[in-house]
This record gives sequence, C-alpha cells and structure tokens, in this order.
Amino acid sequence: MRLEIASNKAVKYACLNFHYAKVLPTYSIAFSVFNSKQEWCGCVLFGGGASVNMPKKLGLNSGQYLELNRMALNGKQESTSKVLSIAIKLVSKKSPTCKLLFSYADKGQNHFGIIYQATNWNYIEDIESSGTEYYFKGEWKHDRGRYSWGVDFKKLPKRKKAGKHKYVYPLDKSLIPLCKSLSKPYPKQAVEVHKLNNSQSSEKVGGANPTQPL
Repeated sequence: MRLEIASNKAVKYACLNFHYAKVLPTYSIAFSVFNSKQEWCGCVLFGGGASVNMPKKLGLNSGQYLELNRMALNGKQESTSKVLSIAIKLVSKKSPTCKLLFSYADKGQNHFGIIYQATNWNYIEDIESSGTEYYFKGEWKHDRGRYSWGVDFKKLPKRKKAGKHKYVYPLDKSLIPLCKSLSKPYPKQAVEVHKLNNSQSSEKVGGANPTQPL
C-alpha cells in the first residue's frame, strides 16, 4: 500500500463519490491511496480546519495544526487504519511546522471514531451541535449543501444535528502530556477496535467502486 500527493481531480472525484457528505471541503494537503495491486482507493485530506478555538486553547497558532477532514475511500484498501497511519507520517514530513492533528466523528452517521481509536488518537470531547440537517432523498443531509439540491429546503423535514466526537493526535512530543491530560475514555460501539482491518467497519469511509480518475 502506498500514498502519494493527489491531484485536484482525484480529490474532487473521491469526495463527491466515495464520502457520505458529497461535499468537497477546503484542504491544504491531500494524498491518493493505492493498494498492493496498485488500484486507486480514494483520497485522504487535511486542511486548516473550520474551528480555530480548540487549537488556540492548546497554545497553537495558524500553521501548527491541521484537521483530518476527509477519508474518502472506495473500499479497495487492505487496511483503513494503515492508510491513516501512513498519512500521518507523510503529513509530518510535508508540514514540519504542524504540531497537532484533530478530527471529528459524526454522531449523526452513527460514527464513534473507531479508526481514530485504532490508531491511538486522544478522544477529548463530545460536542453538541446547534446546527440543522434536512431529510432529502432518503437520508439526513448536512445543511451546507441545501442550496444545491434544487428544492425548497424549508419545506423538508429537519432536525437538530447530532453533534460530533472530537479527537486529537499530537505530532510534537511536547504536546503528548497535554493531550493525555485532556483525554477521555473512548466512546463505545458494538465493534472491537482491534478487529478493525478495513472498510468493512461499521463507519463509512468508502462507497461504490467507480473508475479511477486520471
């Protein structure tokens, strides 16, 4: 299995076809994932992150943190946890000023952060959301894409977003004690973490198996 810098075309295709959100987020570093058969498996994206409050509370400035904001994979990868482990190492090399990674597991998708637990991230917060999601085409969708649906979203069933689980991963050894001090017990799910081998986990990281973009 190998990862390499992804093209913009590959990133867009993976996010719109392999990830449940169907949204292309803002990102600064992206990697294409290839399995041992050299088949393209999708992309892993890191960006500056929408929230700056949490990194600032840890004493970090812009450029010293990144958010893992997408693992858009099609299921051909042998091990999702290995994909993330390799991606973390590459981020450390590509962004030497980055001291911390953070990410979220979407409770609305029944995600608990199993992939983060399998790769030893620190779980630090259960976040309640004040946002809204709408029921459209048979599923609950994030409100930020509502203007592209081509319908009057105000007439759709809606509900409060379920919130997220927040995880952090210190790249700088000096932050390890602080992250551990903030760490809480992992949220539980009916899947044993050590059995996470690939995309067959109950958390969605992939989808169908479309043609590889060039």
